[in-house]
Amino acid sequence: MTSVAGVDGCRRGWVVVVLRDGAFARAFTRASFTEVMAEVAGCSAVGVDMPIGLVDAGARECERLAREALGSRAGTIFLMPPRAVLEAPSHAEALTRCRELGVPGVSAQGYALRGKVLELEAALRGGGAGMPVLEVHPELSFHAMGDGEPLPRKRTWDGLWRRDHLLRSQGIGLPAELPDTVGAAPDDVLDAAAAAWTASRSVDREAVSLPDPPQRGPRGEHIAIWY
Repeated sequence: MTSVAGVDGCRRGWVVVVLRDGAFARAFTRASFTEVMAEVAGCSAVGVDMPIGLVDAGARECERLAREALGSRAGTIFLMPPRAVLEAPSHAEALTRCRELGVPGVSAQGYALRGKVLELEAALRGGGAGMPVLEVHPELSFHAMGDGEPLPRKRTWDGLWRRDHLLRSQGIGLPAELPDTVGAAPDDVLDAAAAAWTASRSVDREAVSLPDPPQRGPRGEHIAIWY
């Protein structure tokens, strides 16, 4: 049996969906990403809806390409600024550093991701995950599942059910009750499932990266969004 996992940030920390041979196996939340990695040890790949790899200057090419691919849904992609900006102690200081570096200002939502971005980076530091951990943007994954058909906003009734339908079309049927996902919103669970779908595609060598080949980060790491 081949197991993969998809992970998304949520109010309680992180929500995880595990697939076994392409079908839903379990879903749960954990407070830290370190706990998540311990829980999914043995998986063949993990997809995470969170930026992996920061630049010291300039921009992450993957986000520009993802925005182009999503068209009307481009606004769902937050542009991650250089590392020094995310490491700023306040949003105001982050904006000051953006001006100093000559890059666009970071939104409050993008800056708010800093805690989870840096937590994820620390958990993966040194390559100790023991499995591929891929950056995923679920809207790109759903876009691919639906052959590019525009989707309603994910927090609307139509948006939730449309995404659930797309997952089911791929053999991923989420159950009506998920008692171990306390602290995760319905769209968080759907996004984690989409990230798991991309992880499964990576195992089957069907996943696509933006850019292809991935951008090289300042420390030689690959920076790409997969779907």
